[in-house]
Amino acid sequence: MKIQRFPWAGIRIEAGDTSVVIDAVTRIPAKFGGSKEPMFPLETFGRTDAVLVTHMHEDHFDPEAIIAAYGPDIPVYVPEQGVEAARAAGLRRVTGSRIGAAYELGGDVTATAALSVDGVGDPQVAWIVEAGGRRAIHCGDTLWHGYWWSIAAAHGPFDAACLPVNGAVLELPGRIPSGQPICLTPEQAVSAAAVLQAGVLIPIHYGAIHHPPIYRETPDIAARLEAAAAGRVNLNLLRPGEMLEV
Repeated sequence: MKIQRFPWAGIRIEAGDTSVVIDAVTRIPAKFGGSKEPMFPLETFGRTDAVLVTHMHEDHFDPEAIIAAYGPDIPVYVPEQGVEAARAAGLRRVTGSRIGAAYELGGDVTATAALSVDGVGDPQVAWIVEAGGRRAIHCGDTLWHGYWWSIAAAHGPFDAACLPVNGAVLELPGRIPSGQPICLTPEQAVSAAAVLQAGVLIPIHYGAIHHPPIYRETPDIAARLEAAAAGRVNLNLLRPGEMLEV
């Protein structure tokens, strides 16, 4: 199994002749000030057989880019609450994912929807992709929750965990500010990877957005990850476009 990191939160997983992408986007919404790092057309990274989406936020679900790169008939798997929106965006083969359900994606590749918790209370799933005896999990932009142990018991150990790390604090008009991170901090991501018994932690969901006061990324991410992971979790800070075989 090969895992390629996209800009922001997306990845591509390749196993034999089958490949899938998760949370692949080509833009960051203007309300967040656009992207602070280069973004690329999805076809830059090669073909795919299916698209998995953890949740329907604009920085994780980009239907225009999906259609442009893969066509409207590419199989797309979204949380079941997002099916109507995905179809309205022009995607024709949309499956609403249910927690615990497994989907065959081609070859021996399967994807299972697992529990995840969105930082603003919207529906979200984590995706577990298995092929050739290897297993990876992508957790969207989850915050810390109490499901890590049950996920590990049901599906672990994992060869790789792709986890958000930017501990962002969000302040949107009309909402009382909490001052609390809406996704994992670097230290929380390391702890989650340890509980999941991950062979390697691949950080995602950092670098592209920092737009105070609306969206504030936590500082010193790389250094904090390395400090927290030392002696506890293997860490691989893949750059966008880089690939790791697990």
